[in-house]
Amino acid sequence: MAGRRILIVEDERDIAELVALHLGELCDEAVIANDGYEGLRLASSEQWALIVLDLRLPGPDGLQICRAIRRDRAYQPILMLTSKSSELDRVLGLETGADDYLTKPFSVLELVARVRAMFRRIESLQKTVNISNERATVIQAGDLSIDATRREVLLAGRQIELTAREFDLLDHFARHPGHVFRRADLLDKVWGYGHEGYEHTVNSHINRLRAKIENNPSEPKMIVTVWGVGYKFSADSSASAA
Repeated sequence: MAGRRILIVEDERDIAELVALHLGELCDEAVIANDGYEGLRLASSEQWALIVLDLRLPGPDGLQICRAIRRDRAYQPILMLTSKSSELDRVLGLETGADDYLTKPFSVLELVARVRAMFRRIESLQKTVNISNERATVIQAGDLSIDATRREVLLAGRQIELTAREFDLLDHFARHPGHVFRRADLLDKVWGYGHEGYEHTVNSHINRLRAKIENNPSEPKMIVTVWGVGYKFSADSSASAA
C-alpha cells in the first residue's frame, strides 16, 4: 500500500465521496476530480495505482480520458463507472482500454471487492515480471509472439494493440496450451474475481481478442470454443517459451 494513490473522476459529489471513503482503506490517498477537464489533467500528469472513471462527465467524457491514458506508455489500471441501461457504453469502455467496469447503482461491497481483485492481479503480474526477468519471457505460438516483460504481442512480425485485460487473457491462455477453461475459471484467474452474471464479460473479451489475432475470427484456430465447457488455446498452435 505504500505510496498507493487512487484518482476518482466523478461529477456526482455524493458518489465520489462515497467511493473515496470506502476505498480509503486500500490506499494512502484518494483524490477526487469533479469534471472531465480536471480528471484528464490529473490522469495525464501523475501516476495512479487506480483510476475510477465515470463515463458521463462535464467536459471530456470517460471514453476520451480513457483513450488519452492508454496513449501513454505508462500503464494505469482503470475501473469505469457506467449506466446500467447502456450495454453499448460498457462495450465501448472496454474497447477503449478500461480494465473493468461497474454499473450504477453499484454495491459498495462489490466496488471494494473489484478494486481489491485488481490490486491483487497487478501485484501478481509484477511478481511474474520480476521472476521473468530471470528466465524466458517470450511465448511463441506459430506466427504469434507474446512478450510478457514488454507486454507486447506480434503477429507475423506486426505489432497487435491489445488492452491490458486482453493481453492478460491471451497470456494466460498461451501459458496453458490445450487446457480447457470454464468462463468462471477465467474470471477467477484473469479478472481476479468471480460473480454470477459477469461471464458474458469473458465472451466479449474473447470475441475482441479473436478479431485481433485470428485470420478468420468466425472460425478461430488459436482460441477455440469447447462447446458446453469453455475455451482453450489450441495445442496445434505449438506454444513454446523462448
